[in-house]
Amino acid sequence: MRRKVKPKAINIEKYGDRTTLIANGATVNGDLQFEGALQIEGRVIGNVTAAEGLVRIADNGYVEGEIRSPHIIINGKVTGDVHSSEHLELAAQAEVNGNVFYKLIEMVMGAQVNGSLEYSPEPQVASAPAARQEQERMEIAAEADPLL
Repeated sequence: MRRKVKPKAINIEKYGDRTTLIANGATVNGDLQFEGALQIEGRVIGNVTAAEGLVRIADNGYVEGEIRSPHIIINGKVTGDVHSSEHLELAAQAEVNGNVFYKLIEMVMGAQVNGSLEYSPEPQVASAPAARQEQERMEIAAEADPLL
């Protein structure tokens, strides 16, 4: 008989004093990079990146941009791609308009994904800044030597 393995619950309190709240009614325009926990109850227009930590989008929260974090819980609305290198939870009111890349996913009845679901065992969280730096390096090199 095969035993079902239940993933450990993600606890926002484990991040203690490294927790940030974007309250209902607040709007943040621009990219966010952090370590710890981020609870979004308002709006974020920009990319959200956590090298280590948790992003939680409450039922009235909204993100327009890409999300990259090891642990992500969505119960609000996201317009953009979602990259989770560890654990992704889509709660009953979750609505994702974009592609979802995950290592482990929990999806509750009622959650919506308008895009593709792609299993991604390799961590991609830290790759965004590194890829951007590599791209800039290549552009600088191309300016110096047009044959590259």
